[in-house]
Amino acid sequence: MAQKQNHYLADLRDISFVLFEQFKLGELLKEKPFDNSFDESGAEMVLDEAYQFACTVAGPLNGSGDAEGCRVEDGRVKTPEGFKEAWRRLFDAGLRQTPLPQEYGGSGAPTLLAAAVEEMLCGSNAAFNMYPGLAIGAGEVIYRFGTPEQKALYLRNMFNGVWGGTMCLTEPHAGSDVGSARTRAIKQADGSYLITGTKIYISGGDHDLADNIVHLVLARTEGAPAGTKGLSLFIVPRLRVNADGSLGESNDVALGGIEHKMGIRASATCVLNFGENNACRGELVGGPAGENQGMKQMFLLMNAARIAVGIQGCAIASSAYLNALRYARERKQGSSLKHFKDPTAPRVPIIEHPDVRRMLLDMKARVEGVRALIAKLAS
Repeated sequence: MAQKQNHYLADLRDISFVLFEQFKLGELLKEKPFDNSFDESGAEMVLDEAYQFACTVAGPLNGSGDAEGCRVEDGRVKTPEGFKEAWRRLFDAGLRQTPLPQEYGGSGAPTLLAAAVEEMLCGSNAAFNMYPGLAIGAGEVIYRFGTPEQKALYLRNMFNGVWGGTMCLTEPHAGSDVGSARTRAIKQADGSYLITGTKIYISGGDHDLADNIVHLVLARTEGAPAGTKGLSLFIVPRLRVNADGSLGESNDVALGGIEHKMGIRASATCVLNFGENNACRGELVGGPAGENQGMKQMFLLMNAARIAVGIQGCAIASSAYLNALRYARERKQGSSLKHFKDPTAPRVPIIEHPDVRRMLLDMKARVEGVRALIAKLAS
């Protein structure tokens, strides 16, 4: 197993400049509905805590987690050593709940602040951050489109890390052609639906980090229109949830296997089989009014995920640049350009070589430009 060593670095000065000087986060925090969340000093404390978590908890698990990877034991996913403790510490610190509604345990802060926190979490350990990212994203769909009863039953546990969550779209025969999905939902006498089908490439589809996993599953009801217009979104927990919020029996959601993806081996990307024993039950997001509204509901998560993927790229690029900068200051090779004809001249750090400086400046400009673009989208 790889040694647990943190390699994550962040440009805290540029992050603060973008937030507070370029996009005026301090002024935004004085306006409704954010005036009851943080002031500027409180936001700075959140950023400091996020950086400490990234460097001391998530970062050291990045290399070791990728080396160990996820594995299947007794039909369930086993995540790498340290991930379960990191999951609990993340939610205890409230970092993932930064932009969430206060009524469900969140801080109610602007997405602008949450994007900066997300950068540190992604940059330190993108594989680990996939798990809470999907749980929060699925919860936000229920918050926006769910019935009051669904919100009361699911959200607090999903937003506080007691339960995980996923979005289940892709099928073996239907990748980007989502309208070809064959997963079926047959209405039962009690108003629930019998779910049958297979989904692939499901990030966080199974893991041992939370007590339950709430899947959001795109499926087609009987008699629904063809194509994407006939898709509905269903809440399908791995373990059934009783009316009082306690966990019940298995909901016939079976792990089919783990997909193999380079670089995020610690993130369980799964094949899931729903209803192998004709016992998988789900409920429409939003109740009866949610029928055939699956694509609209799903895109709330997907549009946010598009910004999140940009944050992932920026975060990893930023840390790569800062590590390259550190290396260039330490690595000695060749003489200075001023003494290149003198074979006895001392070796100098490679940052003194013009082409190395050019490459570093190019990296710096790209990272800072993308970070500002993300902050604009978030604000």
